[in-house]
Amino acid sequence: MGVKAVKFGGSSVADGIQLTKTKDIIQADQDRKYIIVSAPGKRFEGDNKITDLLYLCQTHMEQNLPYDQVFQVIADRFTAIKLNLDIDVDLDSHFDEISECMKKGCTADYIASRGEYLTAVLMAAYLGYDFVDTKGLILFDNKGRLLAEETNKALGKELKKHEHAVVPGFYGSNKEDGSIKTFSRGGSDITGSLVARAIKADVYENWTDVSGFLMADPKIVKNPRPIDRISYKELRELSYMGASVLHEDAIYPVRLANIPINIRNTNFPKDPGTIITAREEVSDKVVTGIAGNKDFTVIAIYKNMLSKEKGFVRKILAILEDFDINFEHLPSGIDTVSVVISNSAIDGRLDEIVEAFEKQLEPDNIETFQDIALIATVGCGMSRRSGVSATLFTALANAEVNIRMIDQGSSEMNIIVGVQNKDFNKAIRAIYEAFE
Repeated sequence: MGVKAVKFGGSSVADGIQLTKTKDIIQADQDRKYIIVSAPGKRFEGDNKITDLLYLCQTHMEQNLPYDQVFQVIADRFTAIKLNLDIDVDLDSHFDEISECMKKGCTADYIASRGEYLTAVLMAAYLGYDFVDTKGLILFDNKGRLLAEETNKALGKELKKHEHAVVPGFYGSNKEDGSIKTFSRGGSDITGSLVARAIKADVYENWTDVSGFLMADPKIVKNPRPIDRISYKELRELSYMGASVLHEDAIYPVRLANIPINIRNTNFPKDPGTIITAREEVSDKVVTGIAGNKDFTVIAIYKNMLSKEKGFVRKILAILEDFDINFEHLPSGIDTVSVVISNSAIDGRLDEIVEAFEKQLEPDNIETFQDIALIATVGCGMSRRSGVSATLFTALANAEVNIRMIDQGSSEMNIIVGVQNKDFNKAIRAIYEAFE
């Protein structure tokens, strides 16, 4: 007998019907002892996620607009769940506490976190489990950075006291002043991963509305092949490039502890889903998955004898740091370096960035290519097979897709190509068909 950390996403706790499914899943396996929950998601097309409504309350507060009606919608959603499931919880006292804090001008993080908090309170009562708040257990420093080791100790110490517990996802608190601090959106996945590590779980189950990962986006490729097993490294690459089933930062804590992740579907609990492990599987498949994102800009810098000039790349990074910009990729040649930056990071400052490059780097020429999409083809088997690049580039050529950039990771686990935004879907389909 082992122990499992089990996280349910927003679609899995959207209403009473979904919560009934989650209870059945939990009770079907006695090892599912520690439950992590998101805030309720959409119940139907056109519905609102609770977290979005909470952010809307915050926006109204900032603009000195009434937010009572929005908050009432939130309260009504939770009250409906309580009544539908006949849960014995005094929700009104929680609503009053939140409302009072909002009147006093509480932080945006506090408001955003209350969806997970209230869901965990309801779920704990529904299951008969202990409620364990993550405030004071998941710890951040004054710069908003997770204190991973201190968090692991605090969570582990507290959860040892509880045979069964429900934990709200998405937030923790500042170590110094105790104020609520949230992760980025989708951060409940990270909470689940932290809990799994803290309790030394045998498995971290992440229940959502899909039966694991697919080789490509089903909105682009018709009926893509499911991925049964994938390594942490492969998943990290795919998550970074847009595969959105699991928050990319949720991988690291369980990877440290060598805990496998199992992505499962709440609506189809018999589906085995995708298993994510540290071990790179040896199989006949060359490519595990294909993922990508649109809207990047490539700044190509040309300078004769660039490779002989010491500190050139350091100067590039220093300029980007001055603009508070992270780069995505930095492919280079003997006389060229290309800097790939997301359009959102550039934020309309492209001319200023190019001017800074020209002034401080004194290049022979600079070219910019906008509206670029990046596509990553990922697979542990790629490094063991010859002709993978040839197959990929031939597929794109046959599809009449012009490649604007190529970058292959040193691990030879991925090949990233840059294409025009307009060719994004066509390129993914071509690559998928070549390696299916």
